[in-house]
Amino acid sequence: MEQFKRFKDEITRFLMMYKFALDSLETKIEILKEEFHFLHDYNPIEHTKSRLKSPESILNKMYRKGCDISFPSIRSNIKDIAGLRITCSFVSDIYRISDMLKNQSDLNIVETKDYIRNPKPNGYQSLHLIVEVPVYMSDRQEQVCVEVQIRTIAMDFWASLEHKIFYKYNESVPSGLLRELKEAADSAAALDKQMERLHNEVLEIKENRMENAPPGGAKRIIIRDQEYPIPAAFLQLIDGVQGNE
Repeated sequence: MEQFKRFKDEITRFLMMYKFALDSLETKIEILKEEFHFLHDYNPIEHTKSRLKSPESILNKMYRKGCDISFPSIRSNIKDIAGLRITCSFVSDIYRISDMLKNQSDLNIVETKDYIRNPKPNGYQSLHLIVEVPVYMSDRQEQVCVEVQIRTIAMDFWASLEHKIFYKYNESVPSGLLRELKEAADSAAALDKQMERLHNEVLEIKENRMENAPPGGAKRIIIRDQEYPIPAAFLQLIDGVQGNE
């Protein structure tokens, strides 16, 4: 009984490391969302979704790989125990978020698979990153891998329905269905391009209006829906910086 309890505690502690890594990464993403929204009045991230593989799923994957069953072997051979999916508005947002993560000094990008520039044969598109996240336990620090998938709404819609259509479908897929599936993926990619073009055109119109607006706009900032007036000393500082340029 004591041996079982000890083993159960080890499994729990092992999975907790991945949960903590996910928590840390989601906090970073939330900070990036808020910062981007405040500075650019635009949020590139639509939503996020995280998940942890179950012990049963981990074991099944280890058996399929033919690997030894041990905690070091699991960590070495399975990099997607923890997963985070980030859904963006536009394709350019995907690479913007990827660059933001790469610029985090305590994160290490150990692997990148770009299925957007190089889609899978069935049409699947997404940017996959394996990210090492530092986790500080009570007695040590661990570098824990998290798989991050970044995709647009259209890509996520296609991938979600593709999974539902072929979930537990163990036979070979007829070529006609594969062709239609690829055509649907191409349609989703074309929609992404069209919507991003429209978005850029609206941004350009907005920027032109701002450039032509009369000087002396609202001298305030908004953080968490609360307005703060900008003190005169700060405005003088801004004027001084512009005068030196």
